[in-house]
Amino acid sequence: MILHLSKNKSLHDVQTEFTSYFPYLRIGFFNKRHKAFQGSDRAALLKPEAKLPLTGERDNLEVEIDETMTVKALEEMFKKQLNLNIQVFRKSGRAWLETTVTDNWTLRKQNEEGKELSDLSF
Repeated sequence: MILHLSKNKSLHDVQTEFTSYFPYLRIGFFNKRHKAFQGSDRAALLKPEAKLPLTGERDNLEVEIDETMTVKALEEMFKKQLNLNIQVFRKSGRAWLETTVTDNWTLRKQNEEGKELSDLSF
């Protein structure tokens, strides 16, 4: 998938675009970085209506995201290339769980697990 980023897009717009490709995953944006295999501080969660903090040469970008990427690789790519702190969440029934323990899983596997867990819930 190609994720289109611009300084005029809200975080919610990016989340919606990402979830259109991975319906059982979502990304959260944080003002602090978390360590691999650890959760993010909920107090650091950015509001979805906030605009992407892109400036200068980076005000209009396309990011390629492949379903074979691991969660850890995706989170690192956002940090290194865009200086954005993200956390991937997987749907589990009606809840969204941080993928901290499974950061080494691919996005495809995470999404499939989310579908399976959501299909089993009542």
